[in-house]
Amino acid sequence: MSDIIGIAHFSIPVTDVRRSRDFYVDVVGCKHLFSTPKGHMSFIDAGGVCLILVKQSGPVNPVLQNSEGVHHSFTIAPNQFAKAIERLKAHGVEVIGEEDRQGGVVNGPRIYFRDPDGTVLEFINLTSYVTEPPHPH
Repeated sequence: MSDIIGIAHFSIPVTDVRRSRDFYVDVVGCKHLFSTPKGHMSFIDAGGVCLILVKQSGPVNPVLQNSEGVHHSFTIAPNQFAKAIERLKAHGVEVIGEEDRQGGVVNGPRIYFRDPDGTVLEFINLTSYVTEPPHPH
């Protein structure tokens, strides 16, 4: 049994905090909360979860891969999913993958794209999240 009741924040490494803050706000759709006076961290809200963009010496992702499963996923409201994809395309963001996965733990139509440092992100129209392990027969 876990004592965890939620996620406080995630940190994402970035090489240019201002550029990444603008991307996560204007393109991804997050809300800017606070940037440190020295400009090495920016706190943004992603639907009630805090993301901290943290300045790192680059490159963050020297080799762009197909994420190998590592990515950050944002749940998009079903009636806003198509609009969110159009916002990406309007900003020239390349969609690097698209699927509608069903029958697993995290289900629904999804697309994958990269932030300015090559970190793989996902938009998902979450149709179900299965929290109980399957019962053995």
